[in-house]
Amino acid sequence: MVVITGAGGSIGGELARQILRILPAHLALLELNEFALYAIHEELVALLQTLPADQRPKLTARLVNVLDAQQLERVITDIAPQTIYHTAAYKHVPLVESNAAAGLKNNVLGTLNVAQAALSAQVQDMVLISTDKAVRPTNIMGASKRLAEMTLQSIASEHANAEQSTRFCMVRFGNVLASSGSVIPKFQQQIQAGGPITLTHPEITRYFMTIPEAAQLVIQAAALNTTHTRGAPVYLLDMGESVKIVNLAKMLIQLSGLSVRDEANPNGDIAINITGLRPGEKLYEELLIEGRPAATQHPKIWLGQDQSNQPAPHAHWLQWIKQDCDQQTHAHITDQLIALGTGYQHPA
Repeated sequence: MVVITGAGGSIGGELARQILRILPAHLALLELNEFALYAIHEELVALLQTLPADQRPKLTARLVNVLDAQQLERVITDIAPQTIYHTAAYKHVPLVESNAAAGLKNNVLGTLNVAQAALSAQVQDMVLISTDKAVRPTNIMGASKRLAEMTLQSIASEHANAEQSTRFCMVRFGNVLASSGSVIPKFQQQIQAGGPITLTHPEITRYFMTIPEAAQLVIQAAALNTTHTRGAPVYLLDMGESVKIVNLAKMLIQLSGLSVRDEANPNGDIAINITGLRPGEKLYEELLIEGRPAATQHPKIWLGQDQSNQPAPHAHWLQWIKQDCDQQTHAHITDQLIALGTGYQHPA
């Protein structure tokens, strides 16, 4: 029995598709957005019809807000899953940057609530979907995800000696192609509109992976966690080589049968305009905070060595997020994120 939070999102939806094909006894989709939940549920109902009638998993769809701790605990207890994949999060860097308190509450308190519900219902495994932006973050979204990691590590540390306790782990990876926040659909729309393509910096690079590959590796990383039961290990997905985004933009233009308009080709079809880095945006992303990753049994999954610098009480930062950050300025919030040891760095 499996629960997926944020099941209507890009990664959550793909996890649901792949897990359904594994034939769990019960797959429960948790999502706050009604239409997103409807869309993935309808798609999976159709997929169920292609399976033998006696093998079809039970499929349920629940409208759930991960910030509603009581509702979440009731739902998790009722379903009694073996595994929870927690993908629900705010991920859009500029939006979270301008809505810092909302981003912190959703990403950190949501993770806390899922973890506590998992413990209460004696769930076997909880997997947090994290991001490369949590490594030395220069934006609120990345810092919120690092604080979510630290919260999970703190909870795991508190329950490390319990005879029966949930196993926690995190899977950290970069951008996925064609996701709801991916640059590729945006570039394609700009090309269809006749351009220009807007790019924040000519030297910016990112790691990319397809959605199906990322979801498959997340599932396999969760399976690996049975051999690493202490703490909340961080699994890193091998993203290959980073990609220069300006080269990606040029390739998409050429694949559309068009040419780049620049100084060398002033009569080209599509121009690429440099707009400047957005608030909190980095030129490049990283997957590891410190040390060197250790190999696992899977060639594309690594075990990170980084742990929270403050694995003990998480009550301090949770209290701040719950009660104080709503009233604070952006500068006060970023100062607090630095003080909490998230590794947050003011953008250059």
